[in-house]
Amino acid sequence: MFQRVTSRSFLASHLRTRAAVLAAGVGVSAVAGVGIAAAANNTAATATTATTSASAGAVQAQAAAQAKAAQTKAVEAKKAAETKKAAEAKKVAQTAQKAASWVSPVKNYTVSASYAQAGGMWQSAHSGQDYAVPNGAEVVATHGGTVVKAGGNGAGDGPAYGNAVVINHGDGTYSQYAHLSQVNVQPGQVVKTGQKIALSGNTGNSSGPHLHFEIRTSPNYGSAIDPVKFLSGKGVQL
Repeated sequence: MFQRVTSRSFLASHLRTRAAVLAAGVGVSAVAGVGIAAAANNTAATATTATTSASAGAVQAQAAAQAKAAQTKAVEAKKAAETKKAAEAKKVAQTAQKAASWVSPVKNYTVSASYAQAGGMWQSAHSGQDYAVPNGAEVVATHGGTVVKAGGNGAGDGPAYGNAVVINHGDGTYSQYAHLSQVNVQPGQVVKTGQKIALSGNTGNSSGPHLHFEIRTSPNYGSAIDPVKFLSGKGVQL
């Protein structure tokens, strides 16, 4: 009787042990399943975050590239504006310098006989530009240079010029001033732009006080060119 009870008790205990083991196995499987699902969710979240980060990085890179391009364009535009401004300033300075280096031979004048004008006062076409001024008006060197002729008889060019002065400007051009009442320079003398060299007059072949002015390619008569056009190219306008 005792042995049978013991056997039944043992059987029941064994069954309970197996049930517990099975339950534990099911629990472990459930926990493992939950862990796998959680890991999958974490992987998906990580992938989503990485994609979002990559997209944000691409947008930032594009924005940075656009900002850099805009900055480069602004720098180039500023540089171009500065270059243009410098070129304009240089042009103005050159014009001012050109105008300052050549001046009109007299002030407060009236333009009279012009270059190449025909008339009975000269043998052929007029060789210079006449400035009608009062007798004794100051005559200045239109540009710096060295006096090569000065005195009566047209300074060697003939009595028609009266008292005259010729200046070599050192660049292949010469200026001549004629019909003077007074000569204040002598050959070999170096003069500056705007320096007084004589007084206007009515000497030689002249019908009234004025300055006869020529631009020549040599110191002698016969090499004159249009003085008005020449001075205009130097920034001096009549």
